[in-house]
Amino acid sequence: MTGPGFGPVDPEVTDVVKSAALALKALGHTVEPVEIPALEKDFALEVFNRIHVMEMKAAFRQATAGRSEHELYKMAKTMLSLPDTSMQDYLNAEQAAERLRDGFAEYFSQYDVLLTHVLPIPAYKHGEEHFVINGETVDATYLQGATVPLNITGLPGISMRFGTSREGLPINVQIAGSWHAESTILHVASLLESTGTVSDLHPAV
Repeated sequence: MTGPGFGPVDPEVTDVVKSAALALKALGHTVEPVEIPALEKDFALEVFNRIHVMEMKAAFRQATAGRSEHELYKMAKTMLSLPDTSMQDYLNAEQAAERLRDGFAEYFSQYDVLLTHVLPIPAYKHGEEHFVINGETVDATYLQGATVPLNITGLPGISMRFGTSREGLPINVQIAGSWHAESTILHVASLLESTGTVSDLHPAV
């Protein structure tokens, strides 16, 4: 699954996710294209940001007290610059998180795992802050779109490389499972690892 609910995804990434799905199918497993309607109703990244700011901003403020701005890393600067989440927005975000949990619970009542991308683009250069994906410009926080649903819901997930971009950069897939199903996703990851062609690739140093 690379959408809907995740926003734009680079075609190279989509192709790698499809390749991983076909690899599992070739091993005799049932593989189907799926959708999770809850991800379309509540954009998980926005839910995560509202909850994260409410829960973390006070801790950031305390940890950085007395520090000059040039001593702070960009994440701390960004966190402190964000507007506070109102109590009503926080409650709305918590309700949205519960809807996401319900949506995943329904999904995992029918399927053992969910196969998605990790990043919507191949690996990128350090320090880049904006990206153009399928003609749409997004900032770096958007790259968490497929992983924050697991942060919000508490679902286990594992990331592994399964492809390479035209520029030779790694592309990972994410395997998510139901609550307490770590052994299942580790097993699926081992199956993909056994069929992949990237396990012996190493960067030139």
